[in-house]
Amino acid sequence: MPFIPNDQAARILASIVESSDDAIIGTDLDGRILTWNDGATRLYGYPPADVQGASIGLLIPPEGLGEHARVLEQLRTGSRVAPRETTHVARDGSGLEVSVSISAIAGASGHVAGLSFIARDISARKRGEAALRVSDQLWRSVVESAVDGIVVIDARGRIESFNPAAQRLFGYAEGDVIGENVSILMPAPYRQEHDGYLSRYLREGQARIIGIGREVQGQRRDGTVFPLHLSVGDIPGEGERKFTGILHDLSGRVRMEQLAREQAAMARVGEMAAVIAHEVKNPLAGVRGAIQVIGTRLPSGKDAAVVTEIIARIDALSRLMEDLLLFARPPQPKTAPVEIKALVGATAGLLSGDPAFRDVHVEVEGVAVQVDADAGLLKIVFLNLLINAAHAVQGSGTIRVSIAAHDNVCGIVLADSGPGIPSEILDKLFTPFFTTKARGTGLGLPTAKRIIEAHSGTIGIDSPPGGGTRVTIQLPIAR
Repeated sequence: MPFIPNDQAARILASIVESSDDAIIGTDLDGRILTWNDGATRLYGYPPADVQGASIGLLIPPEGLGEHARVLEQLRTGSRVAPRETTHVARDGSGLEVSVSISAIAGASGHVAGLSFIARDISARKRGEAALRVSDQLWRSVVESAVDGIVVIDARGRIESFNPAAQRLFGYAEGDVIGENVSILMPAPYRQEHDGYLSRYLREGQARIIGIGREVQGQRRDGTVFPLHLSVGDIPGEGERKFTGILHDLSGRVRMEQLAREQAAMARVGEMAAVIAHEVKNPLAGVRGAIQVIGTRLPSGKDAAVVTEIIARIDALSRLMEDLLLFARPPQPKTAPVEIKALVGATAGLLSGDPAFRDVHVEVEGVAVQVDADAGLLKIVFLNLLINAAHAVQGSGTIRVSIAAHDNVCGIVLADSGPGIPSEILDKLFTPFFTTKARGTGLGLPTAKRIIEAHSGTIGIDSPPGGGTRVTIQLPIAR
């Protein structure tokens, strides 16, 4: 490189200083301004004549003067000072966000002769960063408060974001899934197919779900599978691609559709039951009467026993059709205030009147609660449940009924000390015509369920680990 004379180098340096967009200010060791370029005028609004010999402190807000004095002292002793971002004050009193580099200027003897300040306006950048923070906070607020699950994954399918709704939906805490493959939220065979689909989309751009949305299945942490509507978006941007999935739980809709199908099926069963009642039940009563007449004309002995058995079978068939009619077309509740504890006690009295259950004791405890209900229909439910419990304890034992009130709901729990119900049978108990009894119709519990639901209540059955069976009914408390 050729040698540049000092005077020429000085002119080049002066040209660079004057043409710079940054503010370049030279001061003596006390911070009095000696040089002031056009960039400083544009940034701070002072012409050179107004600041010549003035303290550089006029650019520093009052709260920053202490720190400014410490920096000057460091530079006077030859220490280096790292660039920093701070706030300066313009001529009109407005604040300026600036990035400042301060360095010492060595004199001919090598000692510090002055100071150089180079300031760059970063207000626009700061405003942009603030806007991004606000945008990020807004985005996070929307995601955090969303009702639907929102999951963000990277190009390799790893979960980067998992909002609270997704945590509630799948049963995972956010820390449990961050960094894991999103396929953990899917049942087989979708779990095994997901990575292949994602890599094919990245390679070929052929979308099967992205931008379209479809119904899929999700898998909760406990292994249960449930229906979802999934909408997937491809997040544009620089660097690695990311994808966002919005997950809406369809379990409620599926339950409603299933209920509608069941109601439609029940309507058809009701029509069939009406036909049976007309075409079979009435003639059956005539047959029973005829058999009774014939029985009175037969000599006592074997033939009379056969007639008695025939009548018993006809009565059983008649009861089946009555149960079928009640199940298919349960009466609409005619509601009135009903005191549940008294109703259960009265129903237990009916049970005690049956000689087969004379060794069964029913204990009713709890509070007196009123519900709006049809006492006759509820008595059918409680009698059915008490008979089932009496059979469970084989006609000898105690049935405990507990009644409690909480949050405008009356809870009734019937518990027996029988052998309990196997887990594979529990899910089938409310299925019409399913029974474990030799002479059962399989309509008692389904009918009870329909009656309770007609009262806007719920019924469930479980078998505690310690044995026995527990039936839980919940009904709205009367207003």
